[in-house]
Amino acid sequence: MAAEVVRAEIHPGIGIARVGNSQEWILAPEVMRPAPRTAAQCRDETGAIRREAVRFRIYGYDEHGEVVKELTADDAEIEWTVHIAAAKAAWYIFIAAMDRPEMKDRMLRRRNPDYELSKRSDLRIDPGPVTIGGRNSASQCSGRFTYRDAGAEVLLGDLATDEAGRLVVAAGRGVSGSPTGLPPISTEDDDWFGNTSGWYDDIADGPVTATVRIDGRKIPCSNAWVASAPPNFAPDILGWRTLDDLMQDVFTNARWLDRPALPSFSHDIYPLFERLARLQWVNQGIANIFGAHGVTDFTDPDFVDKIARIHNGEADTYQPLRRSLANLFRGKDSTSWQGLPPIYGDTFGTIGGSEADQPGNLLSLWDRAKKSVDKWVAGHFDTDWSGPPSVQVFEDVPLAEQPRLLDRAAMHFCLADAFHPGCELTWLLRHPGLYEAPYRIRMRSAGAPPQDYGNGLTREAIFAANGPLQAQGPGDLTRWMALPWQMDTLGCRSGYFPDLDPYLPTFWPARVPNHVLTGEDYEILMDKTKSPEERIGAFTTRKSWYAPLGPDVSFANAIQRMIDHLQKLGIVCLLPGPDDAAQLGVPKEIYVEHLHAEKTARADFRAEFAALRQLQGTPSEADLQAQKAGWSSDSERHSYLRARFPHLQDR
Repeated sequence: MAAEVVRAEIHPGIGIARVGNSQEWILAPEVMRPAPRTAAQCRDETGAIRREAVRFRIYGYDEHGEVVKELTADDAEIEWTVHIAAAKAAWYIFIAAMDRPEMKDRMLRRRNPDYELSKRSDLRIDPGPVTIGGRNSASQCSGRFTYRDAGAEVLLGDLATDEAGRLVVAAGRGVSGSPTGLPPISTEDDDWFGNTSGWYDDIADGPVTATVRIDGRKIPCSNAWVASAPPNFAPDILGWRTLDDLMQDVFTNARWLDRPALPSFSHDIYPLFERLARLQWVNQGIANIFGAHGVTDFTDPDFVDKIARIHNGEADTYQPLRRSLANLFRGKDSTSWQGLPPIYGDTFGTIGGSEADQPGNLLSLWDRAKKSVDKWVAGHFDTDWSGPPSVQVFEDVPLAEQPRLLDRAAMHFCLADAFHPGCELTWLLRHPGLYEAPYRIRMRSAGAPPQDYGNGLTREAIFAANGPLQAQGPGDLTRWMALPWQMDTLGCRSGYFPDLDPYLPTFWPARVPNHVLTGEDYEILMDKTKSPEERIGAFTTRKSWYAPLGPDVSFANAIQRMIDHLQKLGIVCLLPGPDDAAQLGVPKEIYVEHLHAEKTARADFRAEFAALRQLQGTPSEADLQAQKAGWSSDSERHSYLRARFPHLQDR
């Protein structure tokens, strides 16, 4: 090597491996703009959802902190160790994000509170450290969950090395269950949501370490972290605020990253609007406002050109337009339903009061974005716009930029909000004490016992110098998440208040769609024997993503169906639009729901729904409004709201 390697780092610093019910997996994105995912990539030949595995690489650095090269089995002996654990059942309940000021007097009790203290380790699934090395090798991380006198063996993940000796970590199969046959929901407990007693799931996390030797010389190597998460049902769609956005804010405020003198239109401003527009494929309300044939299309190139540069010199023709757009974004402490984005925040439904009287009920611009928008409005921004960024290929990225790109790409496809508790990870990531450096979790000493704070975990204990926001151990990041994971994934929807809007606000449509363009409607759009009106009507129609699970007035039954039939749910993938798209006013490329068995899944749903309607009688106007948003009936919506959001007015 031209320069001597004196230390090494694993990248990404935090990797996200997504569960799926297939034995097979595909690799998670390693760039910010990967090629679109196809349905064939997302499902195996049986229709099961492939897992999304994360690949870890090691980079060698010289004494000046410059990247020398990626270290592979060609130039180093590498031995990987992964220690993941699933610790939700042995931790404390979720109520709301505990860093919210409204939670200052709240205390979290234990999950499974009546379980003997001396046996609470039974509730942790901890395979211990698993070591793997060389090329093309494989291993597994499996452990046992025990509840009372029953237990289950649980696969938390598969490990593999590729032909270059890089580590690949695949998550578990998305399995949740109760060894004693308890139901997934027990509404006798006021804090039942995401805190089911006697249950386990295979969502896990923990450190990834490596022993690296070059010519027999041991090279110090920083650790990384891996966490498993639910599937990504819309893999090309980004959340309005990503975990990378959040971390950039945290690291900038902690002075680990510099704030750019001028915001980039392409990288700091355009995404705020483009991401909203792309949510048209996963929520009907957003399609009505920001989609093709909607009120405002933020992807329209003529519109983007107006706000992307300074026109007419000092006259700055479109500065008033920039100011008007900026004013659409909600203020940080606003309690108003008006403004952008129409997406719920941390406090909605969990921290007292009615649905509109708490700051944080809906999202607002975060600190870094607010400063960028203010400069953009004033005309102080980098007019670097040359059209939407093109697809990236990792191998084309300069070596020096690869490590940070891996870090950012892993977080780019994760949601920062709402932490309710969240999709991939939760509110802990807002706190700099969690990290030892950007994108690198502070690791607790190996062999340290699991943390325990008695029968109640208070805010004071959480934020103490030796509290759970400091150094982390196996299972410590995901223990704050919902148990089972399907409850939060299926439970954070849209359309809670049809009298306000049948579709908005919404929670997580970028990861868990609300309303989608079905394959059936796509076929009508593409059929040139149909009238333009019928084809456009099919395009503008979005149907409930939850429908393939079948209609039911019981949320508990819907959860159980998702647990049992994960493969039934649709994955939103890109398909070409019609060749007369311009005449119809529709995009050249269109995101369409892909089902394992398109023809039968929707037909089965219609038959089941018809039978349910026959039992219930003619649907009322309230039922029809609720069904627009994806509920089976207004009674299902009401029963869910009363149980899930007890602090809200029953509307």
